[in-house]
Amino acid sequence: MARIGFIGLGNMGSGMAANMVKAGHEVFAFDLNSDAVKALEAKGAKAAQSLADAVRGAEAIVTMLPAGQHVRSVYEGDDGILQLAEHDAILMDCSTIDVESARAVAGEADKKQMAFVDAPVSGGVAAAEGGTLTFMVGGSQASFDKAKPFLDTMGKAVIRAGDAGAGQAAKICNNMLLAITMIGTCEAMNLAQKLGLDPQNFFNIASQASGQSWSLTSYCPVPGPVPAAPSNRDYKPGFAAPMMLKDLRLAMQAAERVDASTPLGQRAENLYSVFNESGGNQLDFSGIIKMLQGEIGQVPE
Repeated sequence: MARIGFIGLGNMGSGMAANMVKAGHEVFAFDLNSDAVKALEAKGAKAAQSLADAVRGAEAIVTMLPAGQHVRSVYEGDDGILQLAEHDAILMDCSTIDVESARAVAGEADKKQMAFVDAPVSGGVAAAEGGTLTFMVGGSQASFDKAKPFLDTMGKAVIRAGDAGAGQAAKICNNMLLAITMIGTCEAMNLAQKLGLDPQNFFNIASQASGQSWSLTSYCPVPGPVPAAPSNRDYKPGFAAPMMLKDLRLAMQAAERVDASTPLGQRAENLYSVFNESGGNQLDFSGIIKMLQGEIGQVPE
């Protein structure tokens, strides 16, 4: 088994790192939140006292950080991963960030002839904990082949999207689609109830008809039909609404740069912005049904 440096133990990173421990790897974990490090240490990881402590001697390094500026600050510079890591280590950034930042870090890694992939994930906290994430990977074929055995320990699907930055491009497109389908699912479920349909009965119909989608059958936004969905836990995340808004903003920024028409994506960003500002920022992104039902905020014209 390998020595792994794991940096970033938020809601997603903690579950991912725990699965690497379960797979038998020696995981050296670092996060500014010492409680998160202690929690993972209790599961068998080693507590790293610094970034350098986590990455020196590691055969593989995983980062799971909030945004592009955090990723660049951790990788670049005299005290960054690209300076501290072993030359033959595989570097895997699983954060969801802008394509330009991912390509910038990949470019710096390439100058040093180090293997790097951007490998954002889909699946949410439950999948991170269960080891059933989907990884969308950007990087050379050689870097992908080097990263895949490690990503396999944390996911059910590891797919190469293309060269550097392609993983991030795939992620923001996927999550824009997810946001749009979730809003549509919420609208349909809300309308169905107002028309007198039983939610479970409508679910049984739509899940076997042309309205079927992941947002309905795996993550139903009304309590009952899908027991594991956040709607049955009073919309405790799951995939928090602020994270969906972040991804939508990344998608809209990318769309503007390449002059892509995304009217539904823009509307979804607007709706999630209002939802977050109205108190939905503590809820799962499927909780936007509460805004449609008039329980949180007001749907903008």
